[in-house]
Amino acid sequence: MSKYYSINKFSKILGVSAQTLRNWDKKGKLHPHHTSSNGYRYYSHEQLNQVMNVKPNL
Repeated sequence: MSKYYSINKFSKILGVSAQTLRNWDKKGKLHPHHTSSNGYRYYSHEQLNQVMNVKPNL
């Protein structure tokens, strides 16, 4: 089973703001793995690994 991170936890790990993640989502650069029915964004551990490898290009 994959581990999922809230937008706040994911942003802290990456060293960017939650608003930056929202902007990346809006611009199509990084979409959350899934969004709950109440609108919360969740990111996967696999996405974390991918972003860590390409972060300078975002």
